[in-house]
Amino acid sequence: MFQAAAKSLVFALNTPISRGILVNIRRYCKETPIKLRISEALSGAELGENVKVEGWVRSVRAQRANLFLHVNDGSSLQSLQIVATSELNDPSLTFGSAVEVTGRLKKSPHQKQPVELEAEQILVVGECNPVDFPFKIKERHGLEYIRHFPHLRCRTNAFSSLLRIRSEAAAAIHSYFKENGFVQIHTPVITSNDCEGAGELFQVEPSGPEKTEEDDYFFSVPTFLTVSGQLHLEVMSGAFSRVYTFGPTFRAENSQSRRHLAEFYMVEAEVSFTHSLEDLMKVMEDVFRSATEHVLARCAADVDLFHKHVTPGHRNDVDAMLKRKFSVMTYTEAIDVLKRSSQTFVFPVDWGCDLQTEHEKHLVKHCGNIPVFVTDYPYNLKPFYARDNLDHPKHTTAAVDLLVPGVGELCGGTLREERLDLLSARLQQAGLEDTYSWYLDLRRFGSVPHGGFGLGFERYLQCILGVDNIKDVIPFPRVSGTCLL
Repeated sequence: MFQAAAKSLVFALNTPISRGILVNIRRYCKETPIKLRISEALSGAELGENVKVEGWVRSVRAQRANLFLHVNDGSSLQSLQIVATSELNDPSLTFGSAVEVTGRLKKSPHQKQPVELEAEQILVVGECNPVDFPFKIKERHGLEYIRHFPHLRCRTNAFSSLLRIRSEAAAAIHSYFKENGFVQIHTPVITSNDCEGAGELFQVEPSGPEKTEEDDYFFSVPTFLTVSGQLHLEVMSGAFSRVYTFGPTFRAENSQSRRHLAEFYMVEAEVSFTHSLEDLMKVMEDVFRSATEHVLARCAADVDLFHKHVTPGHRNDVDAMLKRKFSVMTYTEAIDVLKRSSQTFVFPVDWGCDLQTEHEKHLVKHCGNIPVFVTDYPYNLKPFYARDNLDHPKHTTAAVDLLVPGVGELCGGTLREERLDLLSARLQQAGLEDTYSWYLDLRRFGSVPHGGFGLGFERYLQCILGVDNIKDVIPFPRVSGTCLL
């Protein structure tokens, strides 16, 4: 049957009419340009073919007989050189304008670029007045300057590189958790819980005609933008041994510091059936190493741009972090290090004090400028869910922070208090027993020892790129006093 069908098909294609159709199809396919992204064109995969690229002009150089453009569409740091006759020049063909170019992709005679596009047609899709455009051709604009233009800064090399790095880093983190058996949970953005207990909450209320009275809440109870997905992950850890979430979190913290945002992204994970902080520390370190190695491999040109022109010399610091095992010290040991230091701190140091950024950076420096885990914090410094170290000489909890160069705290985690009597007593002491009655149920029905942590994604990017201000590693920074765009 199959052979008969094949013979019929061959016969049909050999008729004069069918041969004519095939010729026309081949002619149409040959004449129709192949649409490529700039990164695809630079790879040379369609060398010699008629292609079409779309993007934004990064440079224009007109000569008497020829026109040279560099066009970029965001898919690569490197731009594609367009070579055209002067007849294709146009007054609207300026730096920043959007174009569509059709022509033949050829091998470039210049060593610095693998290919170039010999243009047959250049269409200006969107004009750009270079006089009013805040970024100037052949100028290297600093991160602080381009921050004033959140709607345009993605057009610069530095910020487009940052966004590609950010995308790859997020993909690497998801890949790590998937490969290690974690189930992704989409935790809610709107919640009735204050996980951190610090009161730095954005309350959610309807506006307009649906606005409710103060005593008539939309959800029947006060609700807020989430500060952490941890408590919801703990719910899931009663059925899944490994879970994680990756999403936006919010803090109504009136801070203008270089490492705080009102809206930022958090990577949070929860591991069941663990009695050990070492288990959490291993996941923290592995996530950091895995994501960083992935970014260095997949975004080499973009990372090099930062390490050469934005934060010179930082690559050596990143390599050192990857080569050496992270240090570990207890909170008590950390206080001893700080007390012995000759440095004068703004915030006084004593056992029981909360570590400030200046303390954290000093501890990292003390350990050779590599990441350091600080464990066993005082009981009163950690939230109600932190596990009580009953056998510790001082009243501490099974908590751990990961401190990294240039940033300070990157991760914070604890073993969770799974013992119902101790957890109930602490909630009762804080007047939260009724609010978290559901949380106590988690300990009543099949509870297991478990723990988890949160990693600030923007701080991670600051660490590996050496960027000083957290506002420069997020597309649209949200801070108190301003909400541009």
